[in-house]
Amino acid sequence: MNIYVIMKRTFDTEEKIVIHAGAIDEEGAEFIINPYDEYAIEEAIVLRDEHGGEVTVVTVGDEETEKELRTALAMGADKAVLLDIEELEDESDHFTTSSILTAYLKDQEFDIILGGNVAVDDGAGQVAPRVAEGLGINQVTTITRLNIDGETAKIERDVEGDVEVIETPLPVMVTCQQGLNEPRYPSLPGIMKAKKKPLDTLDLDDLDLEEEDVEAKTKTVGRFLPPEKAAGRVLEGELDDQVQELVEALKNEAKVI
Repeated sequence: MNIYVIMKRTFDTEEKIVIHAGAIDEEGAEFIINPYDEYAIEEAIVLRDEHGGEVTVVTVGDEETEKELRTALAMGADKAVLLDIEELEDESDHFTTSSILTAYLKDQEFDIILGGNVAVDDGAGQVAPRVAEGLGINQVTTITRLNIDGETAKIERDVEGDVEVIETPLPVMVTCQQGLNEPRYPSLPGIMKAKKKPLDTLDLDDLDLEEEDVEAKTKTVGRFLPPEKAAGRVLEGELDDQVQELVEALKNEAKVI
């Protein structure tokens, strides 16, 4: 099987994020593979091991993203491709990313493409569906189980606490949700092997694209951290007194009743 994974480099949301002049201070930020994309990489490796073929991980970014691509190779992917957009000077959005990925993938032979359900840095979940639309292939989002039987994908997907079962012919785009698998950690042998695995870099010229072809359709006008929450209050005394105090606080302080 020809298996592709679209991956994003994101900042680690478990670390402290600093906003400076409306932008994330990358000097103090820790960057990782988008956690939902780790489910996609793991599932791709499982499919490869079961059905044969190879796994190619593709991302849009700059040379800093090579670190995350090497991590994907250390997990077990076979090849990696960096679609370099450094010349765009950070003027990109979901349209830009999906257009570049589509331009690359349309010239590849693939049976299935996997991506994360959302990226933890913006939660939009737009890129994979846009790519599927651009390629003219079926798409199934938020999957929690995947089996390939010949030319058919049998899929279970999360629908707000319930499960929907779908069968669709290949090729197909799927986005992966928590619960699909447990992503592996790169092993020491995997890390050593990753250094020798192919990592290709392509720019817009290589994809026959001009900057105006992928010009962002949206503009970020500012970023800010949410305000710090006030300390909570512990109500004391008899239960009836606590209830009365709570009602008074909701009415006079919070003004919600």
